[in-house]
Amino acid sequence: MKDTTHPSTLSANEKENSVGLRKSKRPNGPKGRQVRKDALQDVQALLGNRLRHPGLLIEHLHLLQDHCGYLSTDHLAALAEEVGLSQSEVYEVATFYAHFDVVRDGEDPPPKITIRVCDSVTCAMLGADELRTRLESQSYGDVRIVRAPCMGRCDSAPTAQVARRYVDNANVSSIERILKEGALTPDIPSYTAFEDYENDGGYTLLRECIGGAREAETVITEMERSALRGLGGAGFPAGKKWRLVHAGTNPVLAVNADEGEPGTFKDRFIMETNPHRFLEGMLVATWAVGAHEIYIYLRDEYPAARIILEKELSILASKGLIDGIDIFIRRGAGAYICGEESAMLESLEGRRGEPRHKPPFPAEVGLFGRPTLIHNVETLFWVPEILTRGAEWFGRQGKQDCMGLRLFSVSGRVKNPGVKLAPAGISARELIEEYCGGMQNGHHFTAYLPGGASGGILPAEHADRPLDFDSLDALGCFVGSGAVIVLSDQDQIKDVVLNLMKFFEDESCGQCTPCRVGCEKAVKLMERPVWDEKLLRELSAAMADASICGLGQAAPNPLLKALEFFPNELPL
Repeated sequence: MKDTTHPSTLSANEKENSVGLRKSKRPNGPKGRQVRKDALQDVQALLGNRLRHPGLLIEHLHLLQDHCGYLSTDHLAALAEEVGLSQSEVYEVATFYAHFDVVRDGEDPPPKITIRVCDSVTCAMLGADELRTRLESQSYGDVRIVRAPCMGRCDSAPTAQVARRYVDNANVSSIERILKEGALTPDIPSYTAFEDYENDGGYTLLRECIGGAREAETVITEMERSALRGLGGAGFPAGKKWRLVHAGTNPVLAVNADEGEPGTFKDRFIMETNPHRFLEGMLVATWAVGAHEIYIYLRDEYPAARIILEKELSILASKGLIDGIDIFIRRGAGAYICGEESAMLESLEGRRGEPRHKPPFPAEVGLFGRPTLIHNVETLFWVPEILTRGAEWFGRQGKQDCMGLRLFSVSGRVKNPGVKLAPAGISARELIEEYCGGMQNGHHFTAYLPGGASGGILPAEHADRPLDFDSLDALGCFVGSGAVIVLSDQDQIKDVVLNLMKFFEDESCGQCTPCRVGCEKAVKLMERPVWDEKLLRELSAAMADASICGLGQAAPNPLLKALEFFPNELPL
């Protein structure tokens, strides 16, 4: 047999044809997509005198999206040229985040107005699917209707978003009214502004710190004594974090304001009602660890909070309270995974939000390679109270051997959902009866999620256990960020856990196979008429053991708890 793998074995005719084929594929000019002059001029004009740093890529993408309504491939190529990145790097970031609309060659731009209907668990329980179906059956002109993950407004479910304006307790009539009125910008709620906060004693603590009346070592020690734990979900001792970062060189503070856990909305509540207490805690923490830069990573779903923070930070600057500190608000782009601290750091540096391998931990090597103190909004919210009233006072506020106070996001089948200030260690039953006015009429309490989508699901018979860190470990559940979702006898456990698994499937960053493939396979298995319990358990074990970060590790929790506590309500 003739060897055709080497040119010397080809016939003269075959050689001629092969050469001709090679020549025909050779490009006449430079390879790849070329930057169009008009697109480059557009990008340059839009960026103006802004820095062309790769770390600002996501901010620049938002600028383009807000201006044009979408991201064209020509503009992405031009932006890559401006910030000194390859086109593939820019493209992969733009297509990673859900809030960026990338329009490829030959595709039509999206409609001018987008209506997003939340389909997360609480909204689904309260009619979101029916609402979206009814909207899709109407004709609103240049408008599109899309599903969206949790918007952080579970207390007013079902929730919809028309352009940048939110519709609480949404129905077709309320959405149509907003479209008719053209009220598409964020609605700014009333909140405690600087003057009122200061008149009530606000910023006294900060002035004592920067004025020399307090020492960093004393403040850090008091935070350690308070036993305050991070309230974003992981529960790492806050004072210990301060101590670690304080020992580093040239530290930075990163605020995780990207709460995306279904059922969680307390950080939004803080920023939209009492922003200065959070800001004072943030500035005190910055002073205590010796940082001079702050990055606030804010959910793109919180446009009103962004407007409030920008306004109030400018007031603080005019009062001289942030002298020597650079504060940057960075806008997320619709990625739940960026609530994981290292994925948030990746996003802050202008990349896809993919978790980093640990160690090293952010307190040692974090943002831009520097020691980084990371806290969520609520953790910083408690700093002024602790340092003003004392660690012992804070510790005494808990119950059932738990320490401190915390804010619980309560939603679902209760009469009065919302953010509830309560002692750490309170039970779900006490929250429902004493803080939420009981169950809705006609609903009987049957189950609850103690910690949002990833915290597991428990029957009402366990509703007297303390809602605090470590208290639910024996049941395989955790309180996390304090998102309590209450279910009734009118909710199907199967539908709830399938909704949660679909959420994790959508939000997996795709970096690791156990999470990326595991969530997808779990959804397919759970959509079958009969569940294969053995296979689901094996898959859950693989995800929990091998996933890189908490998303994949915790995604099976609701499923496993449903199999344990509600087997008679599942198609087994």
